[in-house]
Amino acid sequence: MHHHPELQVPIQLQTNTLNFIFQPLITPTLALSISSVAFLKAQPSFRMTLTDAQISIVKSTAPVLKQHGEAITTVFYNDLITENPSLKNIFSLTSQATGAQPRALAHAVLAYATYIDNLSALSEAVARIAHKHVSLQVEPAQYAIVGQYLIQAIGKVLGDAATPEIVDAWTAAYGVLANVFIGVEGGMYEENEKKDHWKGWRKFRIARKVEESSSISSFYLRPVDGATLPKYLPGQYVSVQVLVSQLGYLQSRQYSLSEAPKEGGMEEYRISVKREEGETGAPGLVSNLLHGMQEGAEVEVSHPQGEFFLDPADASKEGVPAVLISVGVGATPMMAILKSLLQENVKRRPVSWIHASKSSSTQPFGEEVRRIVKENPEQVSAHVFLKTVAGTDQAGVHYDFADTRMDLTKLDGERDLHLADKRTEYYICGPETFMVETRKVLVGLGVDKSKVHLELFATGFVADE
Repeated sequence: MHHHPELQVPIQLQTNTLNFIFQPLITPTLALSISSVAFLKAQPSFRMTLTDAQISIVKSTAPVLKQHGEAITTVFYNDLITENPSLKNIFSLTSQATGAQPRALAHAVLAYATYIDNLSALSEAVARIAHKHVSLQVEPAQYAIVGQYLIQAIGKVLGDAATPEIVDAWTAAYGVLANVFIGVEGGMYEENEKKDHWKGWRKFRIARKVEESSSISSFYLRPVDGATLPKYLPGQYVSVQVLVSQLGYLQSRQYSLSEAPKEGGMEEYRISVKREEGETGAPGLVSNLLHGMQEGAEVEVSHPQGEFFLDPADASKEGVPAVLISVGVGATPMMAILKSLLQENVKRRPVSWIHASKSSSTQPFGEEVRRIVKENPEQVSAHVFLKTVAGTDQAGVHYDFADTRMDLTKLDGERDLHLADKRTEYYICGPETFMVETRKVLVGLGVDKSKVHLELFATGFVADE
């Protein structure tokens, strides 16, 4: 239903050694139109090609970036935001405070330097970052500003080691990458506007607020303009933007849509948000603000995005098992996937729901999942790990494994993990380290890495990617 021929041709780079079309993996709902190439060529501020000499210079700086990457990106963010305070409305100030953002960018710049002569190796990361940029409404003009401050930060940190040749090579390399993103994102914006008549941020009202656990609440959001909402793919997310009055800036965060999309237009979207205690004593600004909002309050929402999804309309996946693995609030996109696979008009697929929570009081959707299993015993099985069990919890009802973190080796490899069927797809959502570790466990059990999908909210490149 959502499949299009591969039309993605955002950029063609031609040098003696580099001659390929870089085709990022974009969701099936998006085939980049040829017009995005014209859009790219209309960006005069960036050069389209790198010389062989520039490529080898950029590659040769990888060890230096490994050593000084975080120092460079910390200077970059500091200068960029101090001198352009309006960008505080776009960047997560919590990620700045914890250092997560400079770290993510340092990894991304290092990965780019390493794979400058083989960009297709980064296509998944590029798709993920482009989706997040579109969700945040990043504009082409902002790339020029970012480029200026990134090159400036390289100069500041490396000092005399940043020779004119290195600065020139990195300026050209940044220009090429910026053009890739501008083209890909331009195609997505165009698609959202043409197909769904949705441009920029839209005002939504909190229609209902429902407590799912002691720390997670679902918010049913309805557009103030009353227009029907487009369908999304289960697993995708929206950005929610709110004014943080104590800072005087807008902040936005990405939240998975936790309800199955419905045919024929939707009246509301559901997100399920955990009240974040926060690292380093900085509680989650936006999640706490949302939890404090009453029904009727307004927020801004952008068009659904994300490259982590399952397409329930894909007829080629009929009978292919889907194993949904989550920890805590990571259950939110899985709920959308699970419920979408139970809809009337989709191809039947066996589903295994594997979830771990600290306790039954913090576990979201426990009752709903138990009801789904009861109603669909032939199709769905559920396996729950609880770290702490309460007196009212019954084994075999509220949990299957107690006093333990998730341990896939405790499950039946054939029945629960569907290891015998090489077509089986695994979807994982939870903290990044958990996802990467779980993928390693699955690969160790003989699963092909390409069958394992991680919900990565980080904008950078991920260890073991």
